[in-house]
Amino acid sequence: MQRKITGTIVSDKMAKTRVVAVSRLKKHPKYLKYYTVTQKFKAHDEKNEFKSGDKVVIQETRPLSKDKRWVIVGKS
Repeated sequence: MQRKITGTIVSDKMAKTRVVAVSRLKKHPKYLKYYTVTQKFKAHDEKNEFKSGDKVVIQETRPLSKDKRWVIVGKS
């Protein structure tokens, strides 16, 4: 089963590719405070329909290029 995660598109400058930023909270082991960790994924967008700022759901897939391993499945 492929993973599905929710994120925000931060770049739509490439053809058929979007950069999606996924943020999550992580707990510091010593100080026990929560802080935000952001990870960026390149995701495939076949029809170039999603724009920067959109909240989307991405799903893991087979490698599509050197960096792309995710595909956008819809808006969240």
